[in-house]
Amino acid sequence: MPRSLEIQTDSFPIAGTFTISRGAKTSAEVTLCTIGDGGMIGRGECVPYRRYGETLESVAAQIEAVRPLVEAGLTREELQHAMPPGAARNAVDCALWDLEAKRSASSVVARLGLLRPQPLTTAFTISLGEPEVMAAQARANADRALLKVKVGTGDDESRIRAVRLAAPDAAIILDANEGWPENALEHHLRVAAEVGVALVEQPLPAGKDELLAEIQRPVLVCADESVHHTGDLASLRDRYDAINIKLDKTGGLTEALAMKKEAQRLDFRIMVGCMVGTSLAMAPAVLLAQGVDFVDLDGPLLLARDREPGLRYAASLVWPPDAALWG
Repeated sequence: MPRSLEIQTDSFPIAGTFTISRGAKTSAEVTLCTIGDGGMIGRGECVPYRRYGETLESVAAQIEAVRPLVEAGLTREELQHAMPPGAARNAVDCALWDLEAKRSASSVVARLGLLRPQPLTTAFTISLGEPEVMAAQARANADRALLKVKVGTGDDESRIRAVRLAAPDAAIILDANEGWPENALEHHLRVAAEVGVALVEQPLPAGKDELLAEIQRPVLVCADESVHHTGDLASLRDRYDAINIKLDKTGGLTEALAMKKEAQRLDFRIMVGCMVGTSLAMAPAVLLAQGVDFVDLDGPLLLARDREPGLRYAASLVWPPDAALWG
């Protein structure tokens, strides 16, 4: 009996509004891929990202295009050549991991050789806004161990200082989402260093970040939009200290694991991040994030409702997934 493939789109309201330098959103629009085989099903969720030209419709079309291959028994290794990196391949890849685990009566944890995956300290995101609004968000979450603060304007000093004052004990990641103009870069990095920021993420636009190789970087700088898959890494060594691995960029856990290994070989610091999605999208990323330097898997915490069952979150910690959710 051939495999079955189902494609479903879902919308999950965000608690409030999620705002970055490119705009605001009030819901997370996700695609669910379900692959059935022999009475077992595997699930994978992806979040199409317009920054990369993806929509719910385009992702569904990409998955639909490989339906004959999936139903004929496509493997994860074959999938890497059948689809390009991106959200669509992520949904299929993670569904295949989940299906393999269920069919083998094993678990993804066992298949990865993780003896005892641990709960991880995840960042919690502070949306971009006026300094006093961001300070209020930071103050309400000042007991969290790690805050990821969205910036990305030509004048972010007041935002950086306001958040640090409101959350004096939290470690802070600044995420500019490509939004800092070149003439503000060095100033903002100096301010970040002065207030003890741990990491600055993607300050300049992808493809226009050469300046990072020419200046002194007083804070660790992390590539996000500039890095998608393993082949990108070698060209970034002169301008970035860290990379952000996201399953929706790499096209799934299979490529993300290879990317993590190569990034470690090249001495990059590693963040495992996410788009705004549900616990189903975060679950494989929690396993990928074991042992990395920074974890940003707070997507479900930003939603008004999550999938059931979901991941366990408490304070700043997120636990590995139970088999009922994924893997």
